[in-house]
Amino acid sequence: MAYFTKHYHNPGTAPGTLVAKTESRRPVNIHLIDYTEDHVEEISLSNAADCRDYLAKDSRTWVQVNGQADPDTLRNLGDLFDLHDLALEDVLNTGQRPKLELYDDQLFIIAAMPFYDGEDMEIVQISLFVGKNYLICLCPLDEDPFEPVRKRMRMPNNRRFSSRGIDYLLYALLDLITDSGFPVLEQFGYQLEEMETDLLENPKHHTLTQIHGLKRELLVLRRVLWPQRELLTSLMRTEEQLINADTQVYFRDCHDHSVQIIELLESFREMATSMLDIYLSSISQRTNETMRVLTIIATIFIPLTFVVGIYGMNFEHADSPWAMPELGWYYGYPMVWAVMIAITGGLIWFFRRRGWM
Repeated sequence: MAYFTKHYHNPGTAPGTLVAKTESRRPVNIHLIDYTEDHVEEISLSNAADCRDYLAKDSRTWVQVNGQADPDTLRNLGDLFDLHDLALEDVLNTGQRPKLELYDDQLFIIAAMPFYDGEDMEIVQISLFVGKNYLICLCPLDEDPFEPVRKRMRMPNNRRFSSRGIDYLLYALLDLITDSGFPVLEQFGYQLEEMETDLLENPKHHTLTQIHGLKRELLVLRRVLWPQRELLTSLMRTEEQLINADTQVYFRDCHDHSVQIIELLESFREMATSMLDIYLSSISQRTNETMRVLTIIATIFIPLTFVVGIYGMNFEHADSPWAMPELGWYYGYPMVWAVMIAITGGLIWFFRRRGWM
C-alpha cells in the first residue's frame, strides 16, 4: 500500500474542476432502486440521465454508481440533482478525509471502507449525496459491496426501509461501511498471533519485515477511521432536518461499532510495537545463548591446550633432573589422554552444577 494515495489537481486549478484520472478507469455501472411502502423497483441504467424520470415521483430513490465515475457522469448527476461542484470535485479526487458537509438542503458525506483483496488491505472512498427523497452512492469498486442492504430491502414484510425516510437507508450503508472494519481487524489479529509465535519460537529477519509492514497498514487504517468516527458523531448529534430523531438512535449504534473498531485498532498497534521489543529481546537472547556455548567450549579447551602445549615442548635429557619423565614413559601417551578427559569431564560437571549448561 502506498503512503500517499490522494488524487489531486495541479496547483492553481479552479475550484470545482472535474478532470479525469490519467490511469484507466473501471466501467461505470448505475443501479437504481425506487421504493415506497408498497413496492420496490430495481433497474440498471445505461447513463445518469435516465434518473430524471424518478425525480418527480413521490418515492425514495437510491442511485448506486459503481466503478470509477468519469467527469461526464458526475456532471450529469450534478445537473439532475443539483449537486455542488466542490462536492463533485471531492468525488473525483479520491483519498479524501472522511467528512460531513451541508450544501443547502443536501448532505454530502465521504466515508472510507477498508477491505482485504486477498493479500493486502485496501481502503476505498465511498461518496454519498443525501437529499429529501434520494440518496446517491458512488463506489469505485466493480463489485457492489452494498448487495446485503438490497437483499434486506427485497425481503417481504420488511418495513424498516419502506416505513422510514431516506436517512435510514443512509444509516444502513454507513453501518455496512463501518462494520467492514471488523473482518480487516480479524485478519490483523491472525497475523499478530502468527508473528508472535514466530518471535517466541524462531525469530527471523523476515518476521521483522512483516512487523513493519503490519504497523504501516495499521497506521494507514487509523488515519481514516479516526475522522470517520467524528463523522458518525456528527450524524448522531445533528439537528439537520434530513436526519430524523428516531433514526439518530441507529447512528448511535453505528458510532458504537466505530468506537469498538478503533479500540481494537489501538490495541493491535500497541501489540505490533511491543513485538519489536520482543524481536530484539529474542535476538539478544539467542546471541547470548550462542556466546555462552562458545564460551563453555573455549573454556574447556583452555586447560587441554595447556596440557598439550606443555608436552609439545619435547624437552628430554637423560642426565638433567628437569627432564620430562613422561616423554620416555611406556604409558605416557594414554596417561595424557586420561588427564585431558578427566579435566573435560570435571569442567562439564562443574558448569552443570552452577547452571551454566
